[in-house]
Amino acid sequence: MVKIRLQRHGKKGKPFYHIVVADSRAKRDGRFIEKLGTYNPITNPATIELNVDSAVQWLNNGAQPTDTARAILSYKGALYKKHLLGGVAKGAFDEAEAEKRFNAWLEEKEGKIKGKTEGLAKAKADAKAAALEAEQKVNSDRKAAQDAVRAEAEAAKKAEEEAARAEEEAAKKAEEAAEAESSEEKTEETAAEEAPQAEDKAEEPKAEEEPAKEEAAEEPKAEVETEEKSTVEKIAEGIGSAAAAVTKAVENVVDAVTGGNDEEKAEGEEKKEEA
Repeated sequence: MVKIRLQRHGKKGKPFYHIVVADSRAKRDGRFIEKLGTYNPITNPATIELNVDSAVQWLNNGAQPTDTARAILSYKGALYKKHLLGGVAKGAFDEAEAEKRFNAWLEEKEGKIKGKTEGLAKAKADAKAAALEAEQKVNSDRKAAQDAVRAEAEAAKKAEEEAARAEEEAAKKAEEAAEAESSEEKTEETAAEEAPQAEDKAEEPKAEEEPAKEEAAEEPKAEVETEEKSTVEKIAEGIGSAAAAVTKAVENVVDAVTGGNDEEKAEGEEKKEEA
């Protein structure tokens, strides 16, 4: 019995099949009678290459396809062409009509396959775009999270720096206040120490100034008294001189009148000298 079946080739996990006509008693991957085509299930849609005319001939000769081989033959139109040739044999239509119908079916099938391929390509592109968008969103979210963490860290660092700066300023102000207070205390102590000394110093100059003022006041007074005394003396001398002159004149007159004696002259001279 002859069968149309698949003969496995390819690596593990990547199967690749040959469509062959072989004896049913032969091993699965053993000798075969004829190779009808290939089948690659890895691609989407699956890639199938088939010699339709040879497959139809073997079907007409009684070859029995396996389930997978039958699906492949149906997919490629071998079973449909066998059906059309059966109609020609019965006289329902001629071979030209059968060929025409088969070509129309092939065009329709190819259109469906093309539409499926385009749909798969579009779905793949959409999936890729969606994956890219999702990846971009993930990256954007990750970047936003990183920026937020970085901003939070910077804010915390800035707050810490400001707190340290404020603490330093507070410590500096406290130190300045302590220094100012200490300086005030020292100033007060110095003022308290200097106050008695200043009072003593102020009293000493005052005590010194008072005698000086008294001396200064006494000196002009003494000068005034001296000046007054000298003026009085001058006046007295003038008066004395005038009196002496008058006395002398009187004596002269008396001498002239009385003739006077020597004793009276001597006394007059003594009085004159005394004056």
